[in-house]
Amino acid sequence: MSKFFTLILISTAFSLSGQNWVSGIVMDAETRQPLAHCHLISLPSNKIAIADETGQFKIESNSGERIVFSFIGYTSDTLVVENVSTFYSVTLQPKRAELDEVVVTAIARSSLIKENPISIFNVTPKMIERAIENNVMDALAKNTPGMNTLKSGPNISKPFIRGMGFNRVLTLYDGVRQEGQQWGGEHGLEIDNYNIERAEVIKGPASLVYGSDALAGVVSLLPFIPNESDKKIYGKWISEYQSNNGLTGNGFRISQGTSHWLWALRGSYRLAKNYSNRVDGTVYNTGFQEKNISGLLGYKSSKGFTHLNLSLYDNLQGIPDGSRDSLSRKFTKQIYEGSNDNLKTRPIVTADELNSYQLSPLHQRIQHYRAYLKSHYEIKGGDIQSLIAFTQNIRREFNHPTDIQQAGTYLRLNTINYSFRYNAAESHNIELSVGTNGMFQNNKIKEATAFPIPDYDLVDFGAYTLAKWKNEKWSVIGGARFDSRQVKTKTMYVGQDSKTGFDIQVSPPDTVGAVKQFSALNQKFHGVTLSLGSTYQINSHFNAKVNLSRGYRAPSMAEIASNGLDAGAHIIYIGNSNFQSEFSWQEDVGLFATFNEVAASVSVFNKNIQNYIYLNQVTDTNGHPITDAQGNKTIQYQQASAQLYGLEATLAIKPKAIPGLTFNNQLSVCYGFNRNPLFENKKQQGEYLPFIPPARLVSNLTKEFSLNSKRITNFSAQIEADINATQNRFLALYNTETKTNGYTLINAGTAATFFKNWQVQFQVNNLLDIAYQSNMSRLKYFEYYSQSPNGGYGIYGMGRNYCVKIIFSF
Repeated sequence: MSKFFTLILISTAFSLSGQNWVSGIVMDAETRQPLAHCHLISLPSNKIAIADETGQFKIESNSGERIVFSFIGYTSDTLVVENVSTFYSVTLQPKRAELDEVVVTAIARSSLIKENPISIFNVTPKMIERAIENNVMDALAKNTPGMNTLKSGPNISKPFIRGMGFNRVLTLYDGVRQEGQQWGGEHGLEIDNYNIERAEVIKGPASLVYGSDALAGVVSLLPFIPNESDKKIYGKWISEYQSNNGLTGNGFRISQGTSHWLWALRGSYRLAKNYSNRVDGTVYNTGFQEKNISGLLGYKSSKGFTHLNLSLYDNLQGIPDGSRDSLSRKFTKQIYEGSNDNLKTRPIVTADELNSYQLSPLHQRIQHYRAYLKSHYEIKGGDIQSLIAFTQNIRREFNHPTDIQQAGTYLRLNTINYSFRYNAAESHNIELSVGTNGMFQNNKIKEATAFPIPDYDLVDFGAYTLAKWKNEKWSVIGGARFDSRQVKTKTMYVGQDSKTGFDIQVSPPDTVGAVKQFSALNQKFHGVTLSLGSTYQINSHFNAKVNLSRGYRAPSMAEIASNGLDAGAHIIYIGNSNFQSEFSWQEDVGLFATFNEVAASVSVFNKNIQNYIYLNQVTDTNGHPITDAQGNKTIQYQQASAQLYGLEATLAIKPKAIPGLTFNNQLSVCYGFNRNPLFENKKQQGEYLPFIPPARLVSNLTKEFSLNSKRITNFSAQIEADINATQNRFLALYNTETKTNGYTLINAGTAATFFKNWQVQFQVNNLLDIAYQSNMSRLKYFEYYSQSPNGGYGIYGMGRNYCVKIIFSF
C-alpha cells in the first residue's frame, strides 16, 4: 500500500512540475489600444483564458504549444510559445473574424469555425456584456442569424433554431443537459442570466454527438470559469435597471485561483413588474422574481482539471391569460373556479395591482437544482472528458383563486445525465473521437389538480464515433451514432376531492367513479445518426463548406401521452401514443469571404423530416376553438412529413478610413411546409407549418472612440435596426395562427469604461415606441373576443424601454 501512495505522489509531482504560465498583453495593431476580454485557447491542451480589462492575459501553456487569440472584429492570430518566461505583446489586425473564432465545445475537439463544416456561431463575452435584453436567450437570438425565441412575456424565451424548437433544440449548461419540462411554452430556461460568459450555437442536426433532442441544433451556454493562479481574489458586480417593467437586477461573482485549486461563488437577483405598451397599457401578470446562487470548486494541473459545480434557481413567474373587459379593453382577473368563473364578468385589475412588484396569487414557481462533476485530462497525446450530473426540476403552477396555496400543475423531474468522450492522439492527419452519453429520468406528479403528462421513467443511451481529417486546404469531418430510448408509464386515474371539488389522483381500489387519465405505456425508440461534411480554403479570402447529416429525435412524453390542462400555458394538450421517431436529412452549403475591410457569408440549408410532430388547435363543427370555462384552448399533436429550408447571410464592414466604425448585418430566412399530400398547395389551410419565424434583418452600426484619457478608457455608441417582415405563411387551419404584420424596432445606446474597471451602458430599446406583435409570441393569441374597440387583438410586445447597466470588476 505504501508503494501505491508513493507512486501517486511521484506522478502528481511530475504532472505539477510541467505546469507553466504564459503572460502578456493583447492590443489593436493600429491603435495599440488593449483588447479587453480577448479570448485565448492553448492547443492542443484546450486551456482557456480571457484577457482582463487592460488586455493583459495569463494562460497555462508549455513550450511548443499554440495559443490562439480571438476577438470579434479582428483577425485571429496564433502565438507559438517559445519561452514561457517571456512577456508577450500580441497585436490583432482589425477585421471581421467570424471564420477564425475558436470553438471549444462544438462537434469535434477544439477547432476553428472555418475548419468545421457544421454551421456554428460563437457568441463572445463582449456580445453578451454589450447586449441589454430581457434575458440571455434574447441576447443570443439578437446576435445569431437563424436563431429566434418563442416568447410568453419578457422573462420567458425558448430557443428556436431554423424554425424548430421545444424538444428539438438541446440546451447545455457547461455540457449538462437542461432538462426542465421543455415541451411547455410558458416558462424559460432555468439559468443565471448574469453568469453566462459566452455561448456556441450549433445550427442543424447535432444528434451525432448529443443524441435525441438535438435535431434542430444545440445552444451551449458556457458559464464563467476562473483562470487566474496568483491567489488573488477577483470579482465582478452587475447592476441593471429597465424602465418599461421596472426590472431591477443585481449579480455578483467572486473567485480565486492558485496553481492547483480554484473556486468561484456566483449569485443574482432579478425582479420586475408588469411590462407595458401603447396598445394594451400595462399587461397584467407578466412580472417575475428570480433568484440564483451557484458555486464551483476545482482542481487543475498541467494535464487537465476536475470541477465540482452546484447551483440553485428559484423563479416566481406571472402567468398572463389575457382576459379583459370587452369595452374598455382593460385587463381582468379570475376570482372564481370552474363553471362559476365567467370570462366576460371578471373584475377589472386595479391600477395598484398593475403597477406593483407583488405577483398575482395565480403564478408559477420553478425551482431547478443542479450538481455535476466535470473532468478533462490529457492522456498519451489524446484526452479524456467525462461528466456526471444530477438535476431536479420542480414546477408548480398556481391557478386556483379560491385556494391560492393549491397548485394546479405540480411536477417533479429528476435527471441523471452522463457523458464520456475519448479523443485519440492525431495520427496521419486524422483525429478520432469516440464517446457515449445518455440520461435516466423520473417524472413524478405531486399534489396537483391538473395532469398534463403522467408519471414516467426514461432511460436514454447513445454511442458515437467521430473522425476529422485535415490536410492543407481541406478538412473533412464524419461520424455515426446509435441511440436507444425507453419510456415507461403506469395507468393513472383521476377522481374528485369531495371537500374541494378539485380533481385528484386516485389509485385502485378507490377508482369507483374515477376517469382513466393515462394508460400504461412501455415504448422503445431507436435511431441511427450520420454526418459527413467538408471545408475547403479556396484562397486566403474565400472558404467553402458543405455538410450532409441525418438527425434523430424520439417523441417527448407530452407528444405521446399528454391528456390534460397545462395550467401555465392555458392549453389542454392531447398526445398520441402511436407516434414514431422523427428522422431528418439536412444539407448545408456555405461560402465565406474575408477581406481587410469587408467580410461576408451566405449559408443555405434544406431539411426533410419524416414523422414531424406539430401542434394543431382543435375546433368544433363550426370552426370555433374548443375551450373550457376559463378559455383554455385544446391543442392536439399531429404527425406528418415536413420540409424546412432557408438561408442566413452576414455582411460586416469595418472601413480603415474611419477607425473604430463597424457596420454589421445579418439576414435570416426560413420556410416550413407540411408535406402531407392532403395539404398540397393548400398554403394557410394546412401546408404551412406553425411557429415559423419571418424573414429578419438585424443591422448594427457601432463606433468605438479612442480617448487619450486616464478616466474614460473606452467609449462607444451604436444604433440598431431589427427588421421583421410580414409573416403571410401561417397555419390558419383550425384557427391555429393568424397573419402577423411586419415591424421595425430601432435600438440605440452608448457604453463607456471608467478607470479601467467601471463599465456603464445606456440603451433605449424600441426607441420609437412601435406597437408590434411577433408571430413567435404566444401572447399574441391570448384573445377571447371576435371584435375589439381599438382594433387590436391579443397582447402586444414591450414598448419603449430605457435601460442602464453598470459593471464593476475588481
